[in-house]
Amino acid sequence: MTIIAAADGSALGNPGPAGWAWYVDDDCWHAGGWTESTNNRGELMAVLDLLNSTAEANEDLKVFCDSKYVINACTKWMPGWKRKGWKKADGKDVLNKDLLEQLDSALKGREVEFEWVKGHSNHAMNEAADDRARAAATAYQKGTKVPAGPGYVPAGTSRSITAASTQDAPVGVETPVADEAPGAAATTLVSCRVPTHIADELVSRAQAQGIHPQEFLADIIGRSLENE
Repeated sequence: MTIIAAADGSALGNPGPAGWAWYVDDDCWHAGGWTESTNNRGELMAVLDLLNSTAEANEDLKVFCDSKYVINACTKWMPGWKRKGWKKADGKDVLNKDLLEQLDSALKGREVEFEWVKGHSNHAMNEAADDRARAAATAYQKGTKVPAGPGYVPAGTSRSITAASTQDAPVGVETPVADEAPGAAATTLVSCRVPTHIADELVSRAQAQGIHPQEFLADIIGRSLENE
């Protein structure tokens, strides 16, 4: 089965209060944002969170997106940027390098199809994602509760495997659920949202060890409990 979703970003001022959201249906969507960011970062983050939220679903993914920048970055430009050390022709870092590196990691091993749709053209799923991204940006602008949504709810179930949160932190980190083998310890998915600087540090340290950030976080939690 293929998960079909729309992803969108919104910024009030660009830069300004910003939001991101992805949408599968009214019972399966997720949104977040920042007190100040750009529309492009919102667009990137929407796709990144969608990839992370569905990582354990073992399903192909189709993403409706109204940002050609995001689609081209994920499908065309990324290999060249990587070869050049994520540098542009002028030697400067590509814009949004941090999110692009995470997207590159999240896309590995996934079958993902992107389809461009024109924004504000009455595409139902795109409009739903846009409404939620704009609502998140507006909440950050007003300092009110962020409508984060239920997260990813697999079809045919009622249990979200994404931690929907209204905290200011835009980055979610999940420990992975491993396939249970005979004799292996049972695992449970644990989700949390942390401040951006902490998430960035987790990703950096995981990359230094050559492991997935989720695996790195799971190890930290395990060692912390053992030392209590």
